[in-house]
Amino acid sequence: MEETHYLARGRVFVAGLVESGKQSFQQRFPNTYAHLPYYWQLARMDRPIGIFLLLWPTLWCLWIAADGIPDLNLLLIFLVGTVLMRAAGCCLNDFADRDFDPHVERTSERPLAARKISSREALSLCVLLCLAAFLLVLLTNRLTVYMSFGGLLLALIYPFMKRVTHLAQLFLGAAFSWGGLMAFTAQTGELPVYAWLLYIANFLWTVVYDTQYAMVDREDDMKIGLKSTAILFAETDRFAIGMLQLLFLVAMWLSAEPFGLGGWFHFGLFLAAWMFAYQQFLTWKRHPKDCFRAFLNNNKVGMVIFFFTVVDLFVP
Repeated sequence: MEETHYLARGRVFVAGLVESGKQSFQQRFPNTYAHLPYYWQLARMDRPIGIFLLLWPTLWCLWIAADGIPDLNLLLIFLVGTVLMRAAGCCLNDFADRDFDPHVERTSERPLAARKISSREALSLCVLLCLAAFLLVLLTNRLTVYMSFGGLLLALIYPFMKRVTHLAQLFLGAAFSWGGLMAFTAQTGELPVYAWLLYIANFLWTVVYDTQYAMVDREDDMKIGLKSTAILFAETDRFAIGMLQLLFLVAMWLSAEPFGLGGWFHFGLFLAAWMFAYQQFLTWKRHPKDCFRAFLNNNKVGMVIFFFTVVDLFVP
């Protein structure tokens, strides 16, 4: 009874501290406080699908690099770092598209497009998120710190590529796959050559789902002059996506032997193949809503591959 009383008093004390801090922050930085919901939306924290798509391949690379259970500190670093860098990428992407998003139905209500926040605020948040992620990287090793600069460069380049090339999705693939390489360097202190096979696989998969994503906005993008692989592939889009899906599965299959992965891993790829077939069915008539459903389905693809990778590493 006495223990329960002390716990209750502790909760009241913590709640009081939180409320006091909240009021103090609101008084000192009223404009920032008022814009916090917009910053949350700008960082796309209300839409975590991008976090998962970035996270799954990073996690399966981390588990493979550790040949079992990765270092707990590294796991936490990559979990938080993934969230931070994805949020930073969204801030920079919306800054780059601030004059285009208002003309696209799906993006017209984003905070920067709707002029609810300023470009300066978006860039400031991006810088803060990148700095926070870099502080985490400093807790790893020298090679991983060096690798992080390559990942940052790719992340900075991608948002501006849709203006100059139809291959913007390739730049996203290069950026989104970099975390897997950093997982290897952080866990092992080196970058084995076969890690690049996993990098290529994830690169191909990213182009797949970002092309599906671009199919949603294809008509609007063509009107305002933005470029994408969905526009480049035109009526061959489903065939091109199918070939990329097949190449992804082949690259993942080839990576099994050098990393000692067996039946459970292959079973995960088999299930992923069926999910890819389902995505082809969804995009059959190229309806934007169905293309978006196909894009979302890739979260399950990543989850399944990660799950069976972990199972394979634990089950003889």
